[in-house]
Amino acid sequence: MESILPSPVPVLFGQSLLIGLSIAAPVGQIGLLAIQRTLDHGRPAGLATGLGAAFADAVYGAIGAFGVSGLIGWLLGLRLWLGLFGGGFLLCMAWRIATKPAVRRVDASPPTSTLLRYVVGTFVLTISNPTTILSFMAVFGALAGRAPSASPWVMVVGVLVGSALWWLILSTGVSQLRDRFDERWKRAVNLCSAALLAGLGLWQLGHLII
Repeated sequence: MESILPSPVPVLFGQSLLIGLSIAAPVGQIGLLAIQRTLDHGRPAGLATGLGAAFADAVYGAIGAFGVSGLIGWLLGLRLWLGLFGGGFLLCMAWRIATKPAVRRVDASPPTSTLLRYVVGTFVLTISNPTTILSFMAVFGALAGRAPSASPWVMVVGVLVGSALWWLILSTGVSQLRDRFDERWKRAVNLCSAALLAGLGLWQLGHLII
């Protein structure tokens, strides 16, 4: 009697989706930016911010899934410069958020050019995080060893969908709370976000020195 077993491709997709979801879910610098921009400009701004990180996750997922050892080694060799760039970028963003006035409630979505700028900005910020490289190397290296040879793209798409799903959930949830935040509370959120981003940037820079 033929046993009925789940196809390895859907299982692998589900595992990769969970990986993308779990890597995106912890509230770090991208999460803070997504929350702050959702409160200021609505769900499209927060989702665009998160999608930049999701695309970067997919790029690192592809590197790990396809086992491009030469590229991995090259990226690890750039850890110092990537870390310096990422830390400096965080400090600049913290300064911009801290010094700008609170945005009044606006129901219209930001223009497409602004949303694209959010996507590109967080893509660059995520791709420059050395920790992301190591995370995907470890996780995808283990999965790729057990996966069918034709499945690397399944892993990449799974990570992208999982990460994007988290940003959709986060931006939707925060957008439901926008009405409860007046300008004074938005200003407080901006200052807290700026302080945390600056702390993360200094931690990243300090970690490179130690």
